[in-house]
Amino acid sequence: MATSDADESLYPIAVLIDELRNEDVQLRLNSIKKLGTIALALGVERTRSELIPFLTDTIYDEDEVLLALAEQLGSFTPLVGGPEHVHCLLPPLESLATVEETVVRDKAVDSLRIIADQHSQADLENFFVPMVKRLAGGDWFTSRTSACGLFSVCYKRASTNVKAELRQIYRNLCADDTPMVRRAVAGKLGEFAKVVEPEFLKSDLIQLFHQLAQDEQDSVRLLAVEASVSIASLLPSEDTEQLVMPTLRQAAEDKSWRVRYMVADKFTELQTAVGPEITKHDLVPAFQNLLKDCEAEVRAASAHKVKDFCLALSPEVREQIIMTSILPCVKELVTDANQHVKSALASVIMGLSPILGKDNTIEHLLPQFLIQLKDECPEVRLNIISNLDCVNEVIGIKQLSQSLLPAIVELAEDTKWRVRLAIIEYMPLLAGQLGVEFFDEKLNSLCMTWLVDHVYAIREAATLNLKKLVEKFGKEWAQQTVIPKVLAMSRDTNYLHRMTCLFCINVLAEPLGPEVACKLMLPTIVAMATDSVANVRFNVAKTLQKLAPLLDQSSIQSSVRPLLVKLQSDSDMDVQFYASEALAGLK
Repeated sequence: MATSDADESLYPIAVLIDELRNEDVQLRLNSIKKLGTIALALGVERTRSELIPFLTDTIYDEDEVLLALAEQLGSFTPLVGGPEHVHCLLPPLESLATVEETVVRDKAVDSLRIIADQHSQADLENFFVPMVKRLAGGDWFTSRTSACGLFSVCYKRASTNVKAELRQIYRNLCADDTPMVRRAVAGKLGEFAKVVEPEFLKSDLIQLFHQLAQDEQDSVRLLAVEASVSIASLLPSEDTEQLVMPTLRQAAEDKSWRVRYMVADKFTELQTAVGPEITKHDLVPAFQNLLKDCEAEVRAASAHKVKDFCLALSPEVREQIIMTSILPCVKELVTDANQHVKSALASVIMGLSPILGKDNTIEHLLPQFLIQLKDECPEVRLNIISNLDCVNEVIGIKQLSQSLLPAIVELAEDTKWRVRLAIIEYMPLLAGQLGVEFFDEKLNSLCMTWLVDHVYAIREAATLNLKKLVEKFGKEWAQQTVIPKVLAMSRDTNYLHRMTCLFCINVLAEPLGPEVACKLMLPTIVAMATDSVANVRFNVAKTLQKLAPLLDQSSIQSSVRPLLVKLQSDSDMDVQFYASEALAGLK
């Protein structure tokens, strides 16, 4: 009996191993995803002696199967007997780290990085480091690129001699003939710098940083810029000035726009890493140049950083630097020929207002906002409107209101429906800032116009917008201004507009409360129950179901229930269905 039990417990394992050899990729993929189950059933010894060697031998498969395998092995430590046996996972992961597909290699490296910490120091030096050396000395560039990601995880726990070896291997990879390897090694330089001792950081890694930053391939040079952030944050200020800044100055003026773009993209991180003094002397001029760069992509990336860069400046010199160095460049970008640059600037320029204060905002920033509100590009106008709250806190929105109105109206009538949708979403914010009087006078009619837009998404957003406005301005305002116009739509000749009336009632009933629902909304819904269009009639049934919790029992018994009973015998099946559903939901 015991033997047959053992056979039964091994039966699913045999099936799963057969699946791993099956021609169907999906079956093999499912089998790989159940590896944990196989390992548990086999036990730790058989997993080490049978399953892992089997997996190592079968690493010739479709990429998606290999990717799943690389991911599974990262969490396999308990299944092979814990940290003392974790090294047996290295052979299959080493093979996976050499395959052609980048995604599989990266996942294998991720798993190796996870299990590196689970090795004892002895196992790390006896098994893990030799594997790193084999990968770094591989014939194919694939294995050498994978090795680059493993130095930082094994270096910190290695002995002094092994550390020296690892630094030498890393140095060799920095001078590799293949650009892909140099790219990988440059990409990992920052994290390697964090684990290397300070004396070797200055003697070895800075030299490698300079070498990679002057590489003939721009894809290598731009990754060296990324590493400079980590290196600068690890060095004292005087060493950063001497060892890192000359290379960074070169990168900011590199002949390749991609390298300059990377400098712009990492600018605020660099600012934090180098500190206020170097920022004042070196980064401010570099930032000015990037804002004036000949490539639009670089100008756009720099423009995105304007607010964060200014915020991070030292408070005692902040205003002076912005006024003398940054603002002149910003004024040029406001009228840039490229719409992406203008749009990037418009998304952050309002953030300068709280930094500069009321007087400077009125004198210097306000004219720029007004120019951007009249820009031909809708994204620029939209970005300014969406960030109005920054300015409102400093100078109040009244200064902008006369220019705001034409910009809002133009966006509200834009031919692109997504632009109209975006301005609707900002309307409650604008309403709160402009106040009820200005809103009623200038923008109320606009909000009602959206309810009859030819695009459904706009009509839907407009109904939700009304709900937010009612919550902001109150019931009384809604009863005087919104409800009469919404209820009038129930008599519109276009059935879509009549349906929008019902959608509005659905969302407004709750914030307006039972009294309005009973006295004003219910009679309109009842009148619409005899509509000639079935879609309107079944939406009447759905609306009644939604309104029922707000209505008193007498209204339900005298108006709602008889109406739903009548709709149950409607000629249209959908109307019958929704009427029955609504009746079932009544108390």
